[in-house]
Amino acid sequence: MPEIEAVLSDIAAEMAARADRGDVVTYIPQLGKVDPRKFGLTIAMVDGRVFCAGDADEAFSIQSISKVFTLTLALGKIGDSLWQRVGREPSGNPFNSIVQLEQERGIPRNPFINPGAIVVSDVLLAGHQPREAIGEILRFVQFLADDETVFIDHEVAASERATGFRNFALANYMRSFGNLEHAAELTLGVYFHHCAIAMTCRQLALAGRFLACDGRNPATGHSVVSAERARRINALMLTCGHYDGSGDFAFRVGISGKSGVGGGILGVVPGVASMAVWSPGLNAAGNSRLGSIALEKLAKAMNWSIFSP
Repeated sequence: MPEIEAVLSDIAAEMAARADRGDVVTYIPQLGKVDPRKFGLTIAMVDGRVFCAGDADEAFSIQSISKVFTLTLALGKIGDSLWQRVGREPSGNPFNSIVQLEQERGIPRNPFINPGAIVVSDVLLAGHQPREAIGEILRFVQFLADDETVFIDHEVAASERATGFRNFALANYMRSFGNLEHAAELTLGVYFHHCAIAMTCRQLALAGRFLACDGRNPATGHSVVSAERARRINALMLTCGHYDGSGDFAFRVGISGKSGVGGGILGVVPGVASMAVWSPGLNAAGNSRLGSIALEKLAKAMNWSIFSP
């Protein structure tokens, strides 16, 4: 097996030289200000070693990657009854499609598209004020990363709220079917803020490591979730983690992954490592263009596809 440091260095150098970096998202104005030349990559091995390249210690908006952590919390709160309100199938449609939601009578196809994550936020809001629910989510992510400097970028959250008309429509539409228990503005307050969590690649890779370790936090040995639940979250990341580009990511990269429109991707190879990559330019499906290419090259070089013998 090649040395990880050499592989990382080669990938970072190649990504720095590429001109086809994709397009930075502009419908959230604050994200449109990010430098498209940025690239960071961190690998957190299950044995505790951590390898970094590029801008791995610069914080970025994780956006929909936060949905992995809110799903984990919601399953801990209400268990498998969550699946009465959210499906587990790939959407095959854009992450903010309202057409599919109409056809399926207010039940989102999976917890990683926007309406599904809004329902998950509604679950986490139960019994709390929005500020309390947001605090619970942030503390959980800080706990997983073992780093209290993880923060919510309130300018990004405000930018999302100011332009989140489609998300308000999705939330109100689900409420009309009885699949949202709180007022849309309260649930979306939680949703916008957890999407605005800012992390570095290093922090994100460490926060995701429990999914590579049968649900355990390897730093403490304590269980975060059961091994079965970790496997199921990984399965959802593989099949649904890249929206309508999930099949292509599984085909080319072959690992569980969750993307965000901030340009980040969290990847998991069970029993081996978790990894985080960041490159702000997106492809047509709304996933990091160079981040996807970098993980494809990494998985191939290290033989880390979960389908490899």
